[in-house]
Amino acid sequence: MSDHRSDVQRMRTVFVEALSLAGKSGEVEALRIRFLGKKGELTAALKSLGKLPSEERPSAGAAWNALRVEMEEALDKAMTSTLLVEAEEAERRQSVDVTQPGCGRPYGAFHPVVQVMHDVVDIFVGLGFSVASGPEIEDDFHNFEALNIPPHHPARDMQDTFYLRQGGLLLRTHTSPVQVRSMLRYGAPLRVVCPGRVYRRDSDPTHSPMFHQLEGLLVEENVSIADIKGCLEVFVNRIFGRPLKARYRSSFFPFTEPSMEMDVECVACSGDDPNCRICKGTGWLEVMGLGMIHPNVLRSGRIDPERYNGFAWGMGLDRIAMLKYGLDDLRVLFQGDAAFLSSGGVR
Repeated sequence: MSDHRSDVQRMRTVFVEALSLAGKSGEVEALRIRFLGKKGELTAALKSLGKLPSEERPSAGAAWNALRVEMEEALDKAMTSTLLVEAEEAERRQSVDVTQPGCGRPYGAFHPVVQVMHDVVDIFVGLGFSVASGPEIEDDFHNFEALNIPPHHPARDMQDTFYLRQGGLLLRTHTSPVQVRSMLRYGAPLRVVCPGRVYRRDSDPTHSPMFHQLEGLLVEENVSIADIKGCLEVFVNRIFGRPLKARYRSSFFPFTEPSMEMDVECVACSGDDPNCRICKGTGWLEVMGLGMIHPNVLRSGRIDPERYNGFAWGMGLDRIAMLKYGLDDLRVLFQGDAAFLSSGGVR
């Protein structure tokens, strides 16, 4: 005959000692399974009651059931206690010290050249122009020949560029090819501006092998020089935020005739400072080239030059950004110095 009282006490002792060492909710749950699970030690003892003599079963069953109730209460209490401790610990780990200075990500901003591009486009869209884009890898026809620059033309030397090995392709030297593509696609009348990256073999404080241009094209009937002057002077006054004097000098571009350069009064000194670092004391700043579209360019775009004429212009957006923000070295715009771009280097 087995002494169930000593078995019950032995299991109670083992249980109490194991429970005292359980400091985590997972360990408490493991004890519940060990003693009260389907294959637990106490469950096995209860199942073995049928093997006892009939006169011992009532007292043995009462003792084992009393231990089961005792274990359940102790496990529930331990589980509640450990869960509370774990919740407090998690809260401490995840707490935020509101007295500490913020360390979040700073607000983003457009690069100065991109911001100027958006500003310029907004102005010309307000004047009735649409925005057109084209590939940066061009063919010879669109980049040169359609713009009245045949293979033997010396103007190609002015735009010495980067050629690719295959198929006579090259990195575009200006966004003028987009004007040709727009004429071929849309015909006349037409008003487009063409912003984008262009490439030439230049590298110095005022030139970069990669830079940004915005060129514009207007093709309508009975267009005159006065129209382009009025259009571009509105643009200049708006981009620099005040009326500026303008002057025009004769120039040469293969795709326009007549051709001119547009200068505006110095945005820094208005011509009053002979030591001005922006205009070098001249009082004038060159901002763009312009002219009336050459008839050969219209023909390349399948537009009748006997009926339509128009004007075109081109400007370096990096140049406009330098003037707008008072910079004297183009290279700072391409060095990726986030501190310079965000801490007042560009004003």
